[in-house]
Amino acid sequence: MTIAENLAAVEARIAAACARAGRPRADVRLLPVSKTHPAPVLREAYAAGVRWFGENKAQEAAAKAAELADLPDLRWSFIGHLQTNKARDVAGFATEFQALDSLRIAEALDRRLQALGRGLDVLIEVDTSGEESKFGVPPEEVPALARSLAAYPALRLRGLMTVAANTTDAAVVAACFERLAALRARLQDSLGVGLDELSMGMSGDFELAIEHGATCIRVGTAVFGAREYPPG
Repeated sequence: MTIAENLAAVEARIAAACARAGRPRADVRLLPVSKTHPAPVLREAYAAGVRWFGENKAQEAAAKAAELADLPDLRWSFIGHLQTNKARDVAGFATEFQALDSLRIAEALDRRLQALGRGLDVLIEVDTSGEESKFGVPPEEVPALARSLAAYPALRLRGLMTVAANTTDAAVVAACFERLAALRARLQDSLGVGLDELSMGMSGDFELAIEHGATCIRVGTAVFGAREYPPG
């Protein structure tokens, strides 16, 4: 199938999940995750209507952003774990950073962004599964981190992100999404801010995420097919 056909199939699934949840389709943003796919593939997706791409390797993403700089209205969301020495790359190209998990990263990004005269929308990554392989802030530590971000004027806190448990047990996955939605509700009350974004759900579980309130779903394989990894 072509990327356009894949997008149409994903769109139908999103619309059906929204209908089941009684939510307007416009409430959910599809973020196609283009990591490992080369720039020509992203051009094909752009031709099919995609204007946001999600990437998780800073140097790879920066290179693609430069190569695709001729495409108008293109926006980049960085969704991967970030080390401080890569903050410059992300500050230079990203519209959004969905994996903020420490004040060290906040400080590094803010410093780079201010030097560039840019701002950045950020989501705090929350560890809702407790799996050792996952990044993210433990839920009980999120309020303090959220409050501390006021010290970094180039960062605009927009919401929360999570990667659910790696399991086929829908009840376990749903519990991760429920934890994130409940945490956002508590933060909205305590911080008095909107926190409009709940980024949760990927190719295997995005319909369940929509039914639990996701506003952004990060979909790679269902849009682009199997990832292309370099040999070696």
